Amino acid sequence: MSKNIVRGLTSLIFATVLLCGLVIVYIWFSGGDGRASAPITSSHLTLQTGDSRILYSIDPEQSEAMFRIDEVLLGNPKTVVGKTNQIAGEILIDFDNPDNSQLSIIRINVRTLTTDNELRNRALRGQILEADQDEFEFAEFTPKEFIDLPQNITNSEVINFQIKGDLSVHGVTHEVMFHITVTLVTEDRLEGQAETIITYQDFDMTIPEAAGVANVSDEVELKITFVALTSKSKL
Repeated sequence: MSKNIVRGLTSLIFATVLLCGLVIVYIWFSGGDGRASAPITSSHLTLQTGDSRILYSIDPEQSEAMFRIDEVLLGNPKTVVGKTNQIAGEILIDFDNPDNSQLSIIRINVRTLTTDNELRNRALRGQILEADQDEFEFAEFTPKEFIDLPQNITNSEVINFQIKGDLSVHGVTHEVMFHITVTLVTEDRLEGQAETIITYQDFDMTIPEAAGVANVSDEVELKITFVALTSKSKL
């Protein structure tokens, strides 16, 4: 092999390594450190005079919002999971007439989502969700309709129903249906989960190409596991 060819290959390898390094540096710094701009809050619901309903607030310390997406990493199937406990919302429940119940906007700080890899976290914040930008820091679900609620709610009963509403992520809003499972553990404590599936392209997001990553699924599973408490239970 001639010296010119060796020099050419060496230069190409050097340029490739340098480019990869610059990309990594850009992803690292553009993704920020994932700190929330402020403590998580959402809109508030109000009990009326003589209201028979009970007000619950989601407890971030015992709750979690999560996404799952499948990919192939270095030739092996992998499920990427991102989580955050920065979630807020309120629920007014009428046990005798569940149709009279109400759910506030559910708000999640997607800037604080973390996976098992810090470089992926920064790519998620900086390039995919762009949550490092203030206008994209939060995802919100605005409920519009309860579907298949039971006629009444009793302690320890597992309730399955759906909530239709508008999900806003990355500056884009689409109607989605969450499937809900809720248990009234005590009069002061609700536990449950909400699940749905979306496609990230519907929310104007793209996943940048990365070395060793292939066949990223179009579908993303969203899941919220929550504990909601009354003000009395927090005393």
